[in-house]
Amino acid sequence: MKISIIGTGYVGLCTGAGFASLGHEVICVDISQEKVDMINSGKPPIYEKGLEEMLKQCIKNKTIKATTDLGYAVLNSQVSFIAVGTPSEKDGSIDLNYIKQVSADIGKAIKKKNGHIIVVKSTVLPETTGSVVIPLLEKNSAKRAGSDFGVCMNPEFLREGMALEDFLHPDRIVIGEYDKESGDVLEKLYKDFKAPILRSDLKTAEMIKYASNSFLATKVSFINEIGNICKRLGIDVYDVAKGMAYDKRISPLFLQAGCGFGGSCFKKDLMALISKAVELNYEARILNSAIETNSLQPMKIIELLEKRLKDLKNKNIAVLGLAFKPETDDIRDTPAIDIIRALLEKGAVINAYDPKAEENMRKIFPDINYCEDAGKALKDSDACLILTEWQEFKNLSDKDFDAMREKIVIEGRKVLNPDMVTDFEGICW
Repeated sequence: MKISIIGTGYVGLCTGAGFASLGHEVICVDISQEKVDMINSGKPPIYEKGLEEMLKQCIKNKTIKATTDLGYAVLNSQVSFIAVGTPSEKDGSIDLNYIKQVSADIGKAIKKKNGHIIVVKSTVLPETTGSVVIPLLEKNSAKRAGSDFGVCMNPEFLREGMALEDFLHPDRIVIGEYDKESGDVLEKLYKDFKAPILRSDLKTAEMIKYASNSFLATKVSFINEIGNICKRLGIDVYDVAKGMAYDKRISPLFLQAGCGFGGSCFKKDLMALISKAVELNYEARILNSAIETNSLQPMKIIELLEKRLKDLKNKNIAVLGLAFKPETDDIRDTPAIDIIRALLEKGAVINAYDPKAEENMRKIFPDINYCEDAGKALKDSDACLILTEWQEFKNLSDKDFDAMREKIVIEGRKVLNPDMVTDFEGICW
């Protein structure tokens, strides 16, 4: 099938490369000529495990290309996926400016053709596709949805760091359809995926995405709350979580306590759904509590550090891990930002290291010390905070930490092997 993908962020580019790897002809669209040139040269503008190799193979097979010309992409495809960003406004509500612009542009492009299918892949609140996207498509195309063109909502469930794996081997595929014919085409596109396909109306599909992310975020905040109580009782919350996870109603996923969730989705989606609830005159108490718990969690590691060092002024603090999770360079809403900011306010000297996220973090903190490896960050430091569970940190041993001036090691993520490191503590274990 001929597919166009509008937007080349994590969702758009991974979706495009995934479809192209299966033999579909994909045209990716972005307003940035620099990103387009990078993609066409086989270099993804983002880091995602396995993406560069897949992209290069797809370019070699001539199944993917990129352009800044949205009209060309739409006219030369059967299905267009909208995969642009939906950032938060200052009040937490969703910013639909990119969605609105792309919907209008696609509408103008399909003036010249009938039968095109537009699929909203971006995360948008319930009613958005029906009340925002479709009216703009109709207004700018002078055509009618459901007869002249089709519309579907197909939420993504991709984990950064595992996006390609999740695309190729999804837990489920959700197709929200405005018209049955478009839903049939989209189901045919996904027919070779070994996953259950759920078909629904548009706003149900939109809500499934928000409900899923809100539940996972709440689960993380819950186990962190339990972990904070366990810390005061001298209990390892990971032993508690292990005992909980045997219950098939609970499962072990997202029960890893730590310094809080980050990334581009959880906080943004929680805030957007809370904002929608306010619009509906409903107070989302559980969602608000999940946000509040998560916002306080990173400072727990600062509290532990101050108990050990008292005054942080002029103390050298090694910060290992800047990305919000391993296998990505994404620092959006990473707990590391609040932790580094707090350390700087207290006069500490930061020696930071991350295998992939340094370049992105430099845009926020250009003046802290960035090190080329963990060893250089640890050398002569007064304390070490581990904030991302990169695989290489799991291999650290007492020999590495012996280079520190004072051996104060606090985990914000459970990483270290107690058989290799003898003196450290966890944020809530």
